[in-house]
This record gives sequence, C-alpha cells and structure tokens, in this order.
Amino acid sequence: MTMKKALSIAGSDASGGAGIQADLKTLQELGVYGMTALTVIATMDPKNNWNHNVFPQDIKALEAQLETILSVGIDAMKTGMLGSVETIELVGRTIDENGLKNVVIDPVMVCKGTDEVLHPETAIALREILTPRATVITPNLFEAWQLAQTGPIQTIDDMKEAAVKIHEIGAKYVLIKGGSKLNYEKAIDLLYDGKEFEILESDKIETAYTHGAGCTYSAAITAELAKGTSPKEAIYTAKEFITEAIRHSWRLNQYVGPVMHGAYKEFSKASKK
Repeated sequence: MTMKKALSIAGSDASGGAGIQADLKTLQELGVYGMTALTVIATMDPKNNWNHNVFPQDIKALEAQLETILSVGIDAMKTGMLGSVETIELVGRTIDENGLKNVVIDPVMVCKGTDEVLHPETAIALREILTPRATVITPNLFEAWQLAQTGPIQTIDDMKEAAVKIHEIGAKYVLIKGGSKLNYEKAIDLLYDGKEFEILESDKIETAYTHGAGCTYSAAITAELAKGTSPKEAIYTAKEFITEAIRHSWRLNQYVGPVMHGAYKEFSKASKK
C-alpha cells in the first residue's frame, strides 16, 4: 500500500485543536500521510484566562526537519503559523529550490482570541514572499485585508476587492474565509481564480467552538491537492469537511472547544459517495 504525502510547516498547539495537531488529524481523515516541520510551540495559560504564549523553534532545527521530510518526498504542502521573517524566507527558498507544487498558504497572523498581528513584519513577509508562491491562499477576513492592504472587510464586495488585490500579488486561487462573521443569512466564503468569483455558502452554525477551524480547512485543501484533485474541487471538498467539523464541534474546557476532525467521514453524505 502507498499513500500520498503532505507536509505541514506550522506551529504546535499544546491543547491539540489547531496547528500541526489539527493538520495531521485532517490529513489522516482524508487518507493522506502527513509530515510536520515545527516552527513554534503555542501554549495556553490556564491561570490567566487561557492567554497564549508562543515559543519559536531554532531555525536550524526547522531546516533539519525540512531536509528529513523532503528526502522522503511530498505531493502537497501547507503553511500555518510561521512566527518570523527568517522562517518565512526559509519556506520561500525551500519551495523554490525543491520545485514544490500544490502549495497552500494559510497566512496565520494572530492566535485565535487575539486581534493584533503577532509581529507586523511577518505580515509583510507573508505578502511579499509566500503569497506569490501560493497555489491556494486561505486568509480570513482580517488576514485578507492585511494582505490586500485595504480596510476592514464588511461586505462581499469588500471581499472581492481584497481577493483581486491578493491574486495580483501572485496567488493562483484566493479563498477568503468569511464564515459567519459577515451579516448574511449563510456562512460565506469567497473563491477567486483570477477570472471568476464564486460564493461558497453553508448554513450558519451557532457555536463558539471553532478552535482549529482555519488550520483544518487549509489542511483539507492540502490533502485533496495531494491526491491529485483540482484546486477548485479540493476547496469544495474542504468546505464540506470544515462545515461538518464545525457542526459537530465540542467543548474542551471553559475556554475553548475544537472542531471535530472525524465528523466528515462519520456524518457527511458526500464522504460516502
């Protein structure tokens, strides 16, 4: 038996719901063998309202991880929290020097529960270095306007404006995740391929338990690309995957609840076709 292989270059979430933990769970659920290169370790302080602390890993350790993984070979890759300009530069070189394809960039700029860019210079590097190398880029509303250098996004027209600007930087497919944040009846994501806009709708799910949703969504896209699916079809499947994961999300503790990575396989009709 052989399996398609995918690489996640991202941070570790000590609580297990996001980062490389979410990526590996998602890849496994979709039948892809996952490998990880760890960039940072994120912890949460139970004595201080679950506040996040981020511990960057040594760049030489990251280089050694990548060397190990690339000697095996991969069919797709994604990024998550990278943490520094030096790390972003290394990822950019790694993509170029190894001719890596099926690159999914999840331009993580903040930890969930915060609203400020961890390091403003990393947002610039994400825009200038990794956005042009993206097969698919998956910003949320905040990340999209940071990349596009527009104002805050409040409408679908705002999403379209940002998507065009991000595509002009070089990303082939731009998926802006609006989810339930916009004032619409449905949860809205916007896909732009440089020619057409497509609105991806799903029912709004009333839950506060969405920890790891962005990581999971981008990892599902990565898994499908690794299997040879077209970018659009990969995104459609990932949309169904994350919708079911959020629908069946659950409470971990008084601070957070993760999405359920096994929900798509267990509950979705699409997964049983």
